[in-house]
Amino acid sequence: MASKGITNSSERCKSCLFSFKFGMMRFPRRYVNSRLFTKEHQSCSSLGCFLLFYVAAISKQRVLKKLITHWGFLIDYRSRTKLQAFMEHVRVIFFFFACFLTLVPFHAFAQVDSYEFDPDFNCVDRGNFTANSTFAGNLNRLVSSLSSLKSKAYGFYNLSSGDSSGERAYAIGLCRREVKRDDCLSCIQTAARNLTKQCPLTKQAVVWYTHCMFRYSNRTIYGRKETNPTKAFIAGEEISANRDDFERLQRGLLDRLKGIAAAGGPNRKYAQGNGSASAGYRRFYGTVQCTPDLSEQDCNDCLVFGFENIPSCCDAEIGLRWFSPSCNFRFETWRFYEFDADLEPDPPAIQPADSPPSAARTERTGKGKGGSKVIIAIVIPIVLVALLAICLCLVLKWRKNKSGDRNKVLRKSPLSGSMAEDEFSNTESLLVQFETLKTATDNFSSENELGRGGFGSVYKGVFPHGQEIAVKRLSGNSGQGDNEFKNEILLLAKLQHRNLVRLIGFCIQGQERILVYEFIKNASLDQFIFDTEKRQLLDWVVRYKMIGGIARGLLYLHEDSRFRIIHRDLKASNILLDQEMNPKIADFGLAKLFDTGQTMTDRFTSRIAGTYGYMAPEYAMHGQFSVKTDVFSFGVLVIEIITGKRNNNGGSNGDEDAEDLLSWVWRCWREDTILSVIDPSLTAGSRNEMLRCIHIGLLCVQESAATRPTMATVSLMLNSYSFTLPTPSRPAFVLESV
Repeated sequence: MASKGITNSSERCKSCLFSFKFGMMRFPRRYVNSRLFTKEHQSCSSLGCFLLFYVAAISKQRVLKKLITHWGFLIDYRSRTKLQAFMEHVRVIFFFFACFLTLVPFHAFAQVDSYEFDPDFNCVDRGNFTANSTFAGNLNRLVSSLSSLKSKAYGFYNLSSGDSSGERAYAIGLCRREVKRDDCLSCIQTAARNLTKQCPLTKQAVVWYTHCMFRYSNRTIYGRKETNPTKAFIAGEEISANRDDFERLQRGLLDRLKGIAAAGGPNRKYAQGNGSASAGYRRFYGTVQCTPDLSEQDCNDCLVFGFENIPSCCDAEIGLRWFSPSCNFRFETWRFYEFDADLEPDPPAIQPADSPPSAARTERTGKGKGGSKVIIAIVIPIVLVALLAICLCLVLKWRKNKSGDRNKVLRKSPLSGSMAEDEFSNTESLLVQFETLKTATDNFSSENELGRGGFGSVYKGVFPHGQEIAVKRLSGNSGQGDNEFKNEILLLAKLQHRNLVRLIGFCIQGQERILVYEFIKNASLDQFIFDTEKRQLLDWVVRYKMIGGIARGLLYLHEDSRFRIIHRDLKASNILLDQEMNPKIADFGLAKLFDTGQTMTDRFTSRIAGTYGYMAPEYAMHGQFSVKTDVFSFGVLVIEIITGKRNNNGGSNGDEDAEDLLSWVWRCWREDTILSVIDPSLTAGSRNEMLRCIHIGLLCVQESAATRPTMATVSLMLNSYSFTLPTPSRPAFVLESV
């Protein structure tokens, strides 16, 4: 068992923490005035705890403010409450570490208390009883009644069970002074149960546990001294020199404590203390204890009996414990008990008659050694905490420099609409280290490249736990700047829909701008629909599913999500296809966000961005955009999916002078030759569905935004054949891609 000094230090550190937890950043006055600091330095660990706690208090306005300074970017999007919670967490973590450092050095200095021992059962040979006797019933009831007892403050229990017929059972339980109330009662309950098992049918028995004693008898034992049986434990270290001095000092200390304990009241007869050292020996410590039911004379006689038995059992032994049913004592050369000034007044000096100078020198030497230990124990934690603080500041400074670019990007111009600043906090969990992405993509090797465009390259990667990812690495000269990059991160962090690509993470380091998506096996729609061989794989069932999926994704953005979002860059290359060819809308760099409470009136922008051929005319020429802008792009996509041709590639033969795709389809519609625009590879499937989808596509690309349907109406048109489609007007003529 560890020495009690370590246990007490832990408890005091918990007390420090209690004060700390409730924001008392000054050291509690009650600790300064308490018995925590004594000339014996018994509570050196607590002193270290005090000093570290004081350092934490002094550093509150400095260290913690430094932490907030280094983490300053949090202030831009965290509320004041969250910031205060963060500060509180830092304080608690710092203090836990301080207490830990306080205890570590003392663990090295602490002596191990070998007081733990196996229970010693003594079945006294003073008669037996039968299993069915009245005494047996009374004893069983007495032991059972222990479970219903309430714990007592002084650790002494006097019990009896039965009438006065001569078969009454009597019992006494006693705990060591420092044992807690509940632990004491639990120890006595265990001792009683086990004693009746170990000594069945015995009328008198006693057992000593490490923390308690229990005895029972068939005769009255309260107030009566009993010195047998006895038990002695020794540490095994014998005195080799100056035995006379040692025995005199030992007996002197025990005699002094005996008088104090015997004079104790009816609740406790206990004393503890120490005696001056002798030449060649350390300071002595001892405790004596009697059951408090004894008279002063009986307690004195019981302890004298024990002292007189020392020569026969434990002569000249360093480390002695002696027990009898009515009293016990312990003698050591180190402090094994909890210090209590009320129980341990300053002892008178006990010095050898023939060598007082040597004793004095030994006293000073002992104090010097103790002082050295105290200095070491205080300095080491402070030095370690100082080193920790320096390392922490360096790490925070490194993280601040590393995160500077990221913070600059994320704070640079807010999103459109009334998006709250704390929305930035949603992206913290998505941060991915650049080194992690380098490893996942094999250093962005060409073998893992999935595609390349004006924005940069897309690579396939695999995280260490096996998850496949698509890594979009933006090039420095791409058209997608920091605003678009930030826009996509913050939007996709909020959106969850089966027809929208899922953002897994992002990375900002130096000039690197990287987005990490879920891996979509079949790449983008344009790689299938505009490839003469791959589009053979897309029958009408698959293409119709794509049209419906894109419509559902747009409907979610426009009406069903937390915010209303206009994509503004819907095109075939931004539609990704998963393993089952389900479409997923991607690339939200140009998206515009509005609160659901805002009216969806037209908006204007001076910065027109997107892909010609998919832009609505009012947006391409005047910067005017609304949800109908996305509806126009959807109509172009529908016609491309059915015809297998690009809108910006001219007519059926690809001639530069040929009419654009929308004009060609419109002419065929007017001339009633619309079946000729259907992709020749679509040899199977419902022609009526194909014609209906072309009709819906033409309704979506009408020149006037007011006449275009909303995505809610488009979804109704696709899913309900009872809905009569209106006649489309002439589509807009848009410029080719530049």
